[in-house]
Amino acid sequence: MIKILIADNHPIVRMGVKQVLDSVSDIQVIADASTTTELFNKLELFTPDVILLEMDIPEINGIATLRKIKKEYPNIRVLIYSGQSEDVYALSTIRAGAFGYLSKTSDIDYIISAIRKVSEGNMFITNELAQRLAFDEGTQKPRRFFRKLSTREVEVLKLLASGKRNKEVAQGLDLNEKTVSTYKARLMRKLNVDNLVDLLQQAKALELY
Repeated sequence: MIKILIADNHPIVRMGVKQVLDSVSDIQVIADASTTTELFNKLELFTPDVILLEMDIPEINGIATLRKIKKEYPNIRVLIYSGQSEDVYALSTIRAGAFGYLSKTSDIDYIISAIRKVSEGNMFITNELAQRLAFDEGTQKPRRFFRKLSTREVEVLKLLASGKRNKEVAQGLDLNEKTVSTYKARLMRKLNVDNLVDLLQQAKALELY
């Protein structure tokens, strides 16, 4: 039996996914959580094989949450399940230790297949992502810029693009404000912009591409 913990801040999503997964003979949802605090509290009580983790779960950035899970619970596999752009964030989460990235638009069979594959210790990448990764980088300008960024730089860029100030970014990623300023300057240089407005526009272009 594959034991699942669902971490998502939308009650209807948690309910819907639980109903679907509980109808599968070899999968059991043993717990769910709506925030990162609740998630780690549940992990003190339950030991899932796979965590189905929403990228934008409240309180801590999704990638930071993933890193914390990998550090404190290295035997638990994490499958990112998100409405965020796969094209931008899938690589970042996989680099941070996720075993796969699923869009919330995925078919039910895809979700079940992903969970089974990840529970066995294998990576799961959708066909769509595999096809995009196979494209020539030289013809994909936004993605080419994105691949210049480290996982941490993507985290900072994402939080800045969501309207967070330096202090909030620092708190969310457990950094000091000076370090956030350094990351911001580095992002501007890598993305060929010289002001915050253009940086945020570039962030939106990356996400919507």
